[in-house]
Amino acid sequence: MNLDLVLTGAEVITLEEDRPRAHRIGILHGRIAGFDEELDGCTATSEIELAGAVVVPGFIDAHCHTTWWGLGLESVDLQRARGLEELYALLQAEADRLDGLGDREAWLHGTGFNHEHHGGAFPDLARLDAISGDRPLYLRHVSGHQAITNTATLALAGALEPGFEDPVGGAVVRDGQGRPTGVVEEAAQGLVQALLLPYSRTAIVDALDAATTRYAAEGITSFTEAGIAAGWIGHSPLEVDAYQHARRTGRLYARAQLMPTLDALHPVTGHAEDLHGGAGRGLDLGLGAGFGDDFVSLGPVKVFMDGSLLGATAAVTEDFCGHPHHRGYLLDDEASYREKIAAAYRAGWPIALHAIGDAAIDLALEIVIGCQDAYGPNPLPNRIEHFGIARPDQVTLAAAHGIAVTPQAAFIGPLGDQMAALVGPEREGWLYRGRSIVDAGGLLAGSSDLPVSDNNVRRGLQAWVDRRTSTGRVLGGVHDDGTPLEGLTPEEALRAYTSWAAAATGTLAEKGTLRTGKLADLVVLSGSPLDAPDVAELDVLATIVGGHFTHSVLDGTTPETATPKGAPA
Repeated sequence: MNLDLVLTGAEVITLEEDRPRAHRIGILHGRIAGFDEELDGCTATSEIELAGAVVVPGFIDAHCHTTWWGLGLESVDLQRARGLEELYALLQAEADRLDGLGDREAWLHGTGFNHEHHGGAFPDLARLDAISGDRPLYLRHVSGHQAITNTATLALAGALEPGFEDPVGGAVVRDGQGRPTGVVEEAAQGLVQALLLPYSRTAIVDALDAATTRYAAEGITSFTEAGIAAGWIGHSPLEVDAYQHARRTGRLYARAQLMPTLDALHPVTGHAEDLHGGAGRGLDLGLGAGFGDDFVSLGPVKVFMDGSLLGATAAVTEDFCGHPHHRGYLLDDEASYREKIAAAYRAGWPIALHAIGDAAIDLALEIVIGCQDAYGPNPLPNRIEHFGIARPDQVTLAAAHGIAVTPQAAFIGPLGDQMAALVGPEREGWLYRGRSIVDAGGLLAGSSDLPVSDNNVRRGLQAWVDRRTSTGRVLGGVHDDGTPLEGLTPEEALRAYTSWAAAATGTLAEKGTLRTGKLADLVVLSGSPLDAPDVAELDVLATIVGGHFTHSVLDGTTPETATPKGAPA
């Protein structure tokens, strides 16, 4: 038999019990053909000697925002600014650049703003107006749940009109005299997004190309796009078409599972038996989760239940520290959530509920468990996204009912100190848990929430183990021996981004471990993530999706399109 590719001289970590280690791996027609002695007598079109490099299953980012990040790659990077004067200088330079192009209608975009980098302060609206003039301005907060605009943008959005009312689940923030500050939070961001939407297919495909090229360099072979098509997180009602076009034209370098937002669904009818006797919410033709192929498919329905921890808009049961009498809020009323989510569930949609605060997690658990008990399982696991401030009883309940959770260890380094200050020492141990979820038998999936944090999976792996913030603090505390209370073992951390993430996305039969017959999605690393002193220091030498190199610095290899052989071009 002639194989397409054989990798030899490697330390292969399969995460499979029957064959946990190997030194050769063969690939044919995009799938794993065998290991070691199973390849004896086979020839190969290409054979690559890895000289002891380590091969692991392809990394899966189970919750990220790819189009949003890709579109923002051309924006002003505000994360590097320290102090508002630095921020104003960056914005002034961009305004001058746009003026030089002679395009007075071009927006001034910025991304990655974090008020903690500026002593807790937000930009002054008058200064922003002086810099931007009549040009629309839109600066995204690192949390994704706040943004900053100027007066020109607020006027275009209608927020300055007499009688203007904040949208449900959001606010145009005002000062004590009722004047807008320029900050818009949660659903109110949709007022600004509406001025930019819909993005064209060309713009989205360009964003996907740019973003997933960078994913490949991080070893990411699959990801879940956490919200498309509608709401303030969507970019076009035709967003699925853009993904399909990117795939057909060889500009999508990782497998994509797409979560439609709840707002993208509409009432659907059919036989009462198919809707459990009630009305349903879904997409036309009965399209649902799992529809598609192994490169682009639909996932669960994404539902925003509360806000963010950094913005103190997550719904909690006790006040945020430094914010007396403030416990965040739900983005809709509980009755509306129960009705709409149940209708989607009855139509066959698994649900992925964004719930960061413990009050939101309470409602999310109630709704998911109620749907599961009333209507049985749907095609993919139900999920709670972020699970950010999770009480011990909530960890136990989620695990007992098979609900997958996606806490982001990647937040711990850059944002951990900020988060700990907001919840205080009594609740710090509840933040973005790891060990307690695993010990309870829960399903934990690794993810970045890009662009809230970067998608350097190696850094994420290390964070799951050591849970160290940027100041060296161990988030959540330590045992007597100094090990983190919520830390995972290196193998568990690797599983979080591979087999566990595959299970949480309903794709473990096809990926997440290395086994004959599974998709040939692999990462070649310079060392082992199971014993490296600092996994973040390892290099990604190559990324392979379906047998094709999407990234490589190996001699004799060239990154190719990730589009499988035989796919339409």
